[in-house]
Amino acid sequence: MSVTNEPTKRFSFVARIHSFGFAFSGIGFMLRTQHNAWVHLAASIIVVGAGFGLRVSASDWRWLIVAMLLVWAAEAFNTAVEYVCDMVSPGYSETVKRAKDVAAGAVLINAIGAALIGALTFWPYVGEFLSR
Repeated sequence: MSVTNEPTKRFSFVARIHSFGFAFSGIGFMLRTQHNAWVHLAASIIVVGAGFGLRVSASDWRWLIVAMLLVWAAEAFNTAVEYVCDMVSPGYSETVKRAKDVAAGAVLINAIGAALIGALTFWPYVGEFLSR
């Protein structure tokens, strides 16, 4: 049952290609407007550089990639929550503040988890590098 009462549209490759454009536009908007996204980008670049420099194994890359993607996804959802909240309630609202704080907290939880995964993943490689 459609909530909007719109008829179901047929699958279209052109529409799928356009949806990728919308997604990339959203990512670009997030990178242009969210300072924390810049921090995540810098951290991602450092992790990728360290991963290549330390010759991280494929199985360890999986952990690093998942950790980075979780932080990026959380930041994207946080940005979406902030913009929807600002549109729905342009003035101050304690409820909106709480929603934004929880969304920001989700990013922080993911970032801490990613840092722990990164530390545990890189630790043996750094130890090996230092012992040379």
